Order: sequence, then structure tokens, then C-alpha cells
Amino acid sequence: MDASVGITPATPLDLIIIGGGINGAGIAADAAGRGLKVLICEQQDFASATSSASSKLIHGGLRYLEHYEFRLVKEALQEREVLLKIAPHLVKPMRFVLPHQPHLRPAWMIRTGLFLYDHLGKRESLEASRGVRFAEDSALDEKIKQGFEYADCWVDDARLVITNIQSAFQHGANIRNRTSFVEAFRENHHWKVVLRDEQTQQLSTHYTKGIVNAAGPWVANILQQNIHMQSPYKVRLIKGSHIVVPKLHNGSEAYILQNNDQRIVFVIPYLHDFSLIGTTDIEYKGDPRRVKISATEIDYLINITNNHFKQHISEADIVYSYAGVRPLCDDESSAPSAITRDYTLTIDHQDGHTPLLSVFGGKITTYRKLAEAAMEKLIPYFANMEKPWTQHTPLPGGDLSEGVEGLQQQLEQALPWLEPKIIDRYVHSYGHCCYQFLEGIQGPEMMGPYFGAGLYGCEVDYLVKHEWVNQIDDILWRRTKVGLLINRKQYNHLAYYLEKQHNLVS
Repeated sequence: MDASVGITPATPLDLIIIGGGINGAGIAADAAGRGLKVLICEQQDFASATSSASSKLIHGGLRYLEHYEFRLVKEALQEREVLLKIAPHLVKPMRFVLPHQPHLRPAWMIRTGLFLYDHLGKRESLEASRGVRFAEDSALDEKIKQGFEYADCWVDDARLVITNIQSAFQHGANIRNRTSFVEAFRENHHWKVVLRDEQTQQLSTHYTKGIVNAAGPWVANILQQNIHMQSPYKVRLIKGSHIVVPKLHNGSEAYILQNNDQRIVFVIPYLHDFSLIGTTDIEYKGDPRRVKISATEIDYLINITNNHFKQHISEADIVYSYAGVRPLCDDESSAPSAITRDYTLTIDHQDGHTPLLSVFGGKITTYRKLAEAAMEKLIPYFANMEKPWTQHTPLPGGDLSEGVEGLQQQLEQALPWLEPKIIDRYVHSYGHCCYQFLEGIQGPEMMGPYFGAGLYGCEVDYLVKHEWVNQIDDILWRRTKVGLLINRKQYNHLAYYLEKQHNLVS
């Protein structure tokens, strides 16, 4: 995983991919698996921006039907089934309860929407929608008597990104975390690209036949400031914020709450003991790296939650919050919630050479189809590109012939001293890949130092060696989510270990 020397004009890369979010990672994996020589660079950590700040759902987008986004919804619904098959350790089915509020949307409208939701995509493993009545023991406010229930899926968003990066690496891609794209020029039917290692500040020059600009919120900036060309589209940054509170209900189902502004908010079971509440939709004009939740957004999420649940929350209950920006292709919609979540791909070339493909918009659910569409646009420039392959090939760790529950049972039998909650996290974070750090371990003393919240040295060592970890937050908030659970003393213990054992200083 060490940085290689610059690629010469005589041995150029096929593609340099800018951006280590879900779209860049998905394109890198797809391209590398088709036999292309790929380098992917990310200025911070993989999934450190939008792709770790989502609502963590693989869903068709029920509300997108109101904006007639039938193509997008159909594609997203179909992708739910694909991702359940190729990443069963990361993507799991979840039932969603929609309390009925007659003054917001009539029942016939919701039934129609759910009928389309059930039938637009090929539904194989997920159950159909149905009407429900709420009993006295419901977690919802007593005034809410009935509603609807339908199926979608939950995903660990940041781990979906890193798993695609692992797939790209396994197919020969050059992986560059914390590496900035400085500039690029066309030169003799190649791109001459300058990258900067953000840890050493060292510059390196590379030659490539093509570039993919998947920089998310920075896609237009990259075009204008680093490649020195006009962006074909404007990007509208829409802020979405979430709060995490102690769990509001004991069930495994999520809730989708309607609000008077016609938006919806999810309340989703999170990390066993919490509820994840979000998201908001607000136009954002600042630096995407500095985005954070506002007091107005906190009040908004608290109020809609308290309007629906018996158990009320206040700002004092918030244990964590996060915000991200969705880089949406500007379709001149007046309301942020009405802007399309569909993706747009553009390509620029010079006399049939040096393609530059830019990605505008997109959502985590359709990342794989977006990658396929990107490769389809690049076929004319790469005659030796192999055929599509990602639809039926499990992501690393996802080849689970015994199923998720079977893997869980195997690990519980092999590691009886570990809490089932820890094993559950291993299974749903790594799938079979967890054997890379658990193989041969016969007792707790072999797990390495314990840092709290189920985090042991053997896992930390694996993350540093195999998942491009450079800083403590890479581990705590993206490769795992245990940053929500550890205290300051445990944090300092981990930081000391990373410095002494792996020479990593945050």
C-alpha cells in the first residue's frame, strides 16, 4: 500500500479517479475489475465527507415519487436487491413504519405510492407494504391510530465505501488516501497529473489516459480551479443533519415521519442502544468541510420527533450529531427537497483521447449503477475494457454461503468469551474478512490491548494494515462507529498505541 513512483508517459495509467467517496470508490472497483490500470486519490480519508454523513439507508426513496422521479426510484429499488446479495454483511432489510397524518397526505395517495414502490422494482427478498393499526403499547403518540409499513434497507455507509476500495485494491488499483489532486494538463494524448501527499507534502507526477472527477461537493471546483475548464453544471450543496439520542423504541423497525413542510424525517435504530434521527434539507453556501448542524435544525428534528413519539426528547438527550452536504446537480428547483437526487455524468475529450468524466449528484443506493454508467461512457476510449461484473460478484467479506446468521453463530462458538454485541459488529462490518484478525485467536489474552467499546488491538492492527487508516478518527468514526461509545481515557490509550505501535500521530 506504499505510494509508488510517478507513472511515466511510456507506462501510463488508464484512469486517475479523484474522490474517495462512494461514487469514486465504486468506479475504482468497477474499472479495476475490468482490467484497467487505476489510481484513486482522496484528499482526506475515504468516506470522510458526504459518504459518512448519510441517513445510512439503501432505499428507493418513497418521497421521490411525489416529484415523478420514477426512473431513479425504479433503479434504486432494483439496487436494493443487488446490494443485499453482494454485501449481505453491510446491507440488511429493515421495516419502515409510516404513521398516517390525514391532514398531510391522504391515505389513497400513500397507498398509491406504496403500490408503485412495491412494483416498480423487482422485489425478491423484501416483503410487500401493508396497512397497520397501532395498539396501546405502541411507541407512537396515542393520537396516532394507524399507518403503513413497507420494506427498505439499512447500510453502514462508510464501510460500504471502504469495502469498494478494498475491491479496487484486490483488482490491482493504486490506493492513495490523504492525497490531493493538484492539477492536470493534456499533453500528447495523455493527462499529466500532479498529486500531493498531504502527510509529507511531497508532489508526484503521473500520466494517465483518462480522469474521473468524482469529487462530490468539490466536483465543479476541481474542474474550474485544478483542471482550468468551465463546469458544465452548477452544483447545489444541500445540508442534511442528524442527531443521535438514546433509543426511542425497542423494536427493530424504523419510522418515517411526515412534517407540515411536506418533508420526512427518519427515526432509525442505531448501534443497539440509540436512535438516529434525520435528515434536514437546507441550502448550504459554505465550505463542505466545515458543515455542522445548526440550532434551528436541532429544534426541527426534536419537534417532529416529539410530535410523533410518546417519549419526548430535548437537546440534553443528544449524544452525537453530524451534518453533511449532498452535492446535487442544479436543476433550478426552488425548494431543496425538490432537487433531483438523480446523477448526471458528463464527458469531455480531445480528438477522441484524454477523456475527463465528471460525476454530478447521485445517492449511495445507486452508486453501483452510477459506476456502470460511467464505465459505459468510457468504453470508446478503452478498447480492451472487459465486461460489467459487479452485479453478481460479492464485495470483500460478502461471500457468505452460511448467511449472516450462520457466520454469527460460528464466531460465537469459536469466541465464547466475546460479547455477542461485539461479534455482531464484526459480522456486520467485515463479514468473512474478520477472520483476517481473528484467525488463530484462542483466548481474550490473544486479542491485544483493549481500548473499550469492544475495540481490541487485533482489530486496530488489521485496520491500519488493510484499510488505509492514518489517524485515530479514521478508526473511531468511519471504519467503526465506536467513537460514540469510548471515553477520553480510552481515546488517549488508543492514540498512544497508534503512535507507538504504528507511528501514527493524529
